[in-house]
Amino acid sequence: MLAMLFATYIIRGKWAYKDVPDILKADVDKILIAEGREDLITT
Repeated sequence: MLAMLFATYIIRGKWAYKDVPDILKADVDKILIAEGREDLITT
């Protein structure tokens, strides 16, 4: 699941939220919220 890859890299600090393609942002948001890291969701 590509969204999980993006979320994992965002949590580890390797990528920024702005690098997530628009089509995956909803799924990445759900994963970050589930992991308790909604602080990493930026617009």
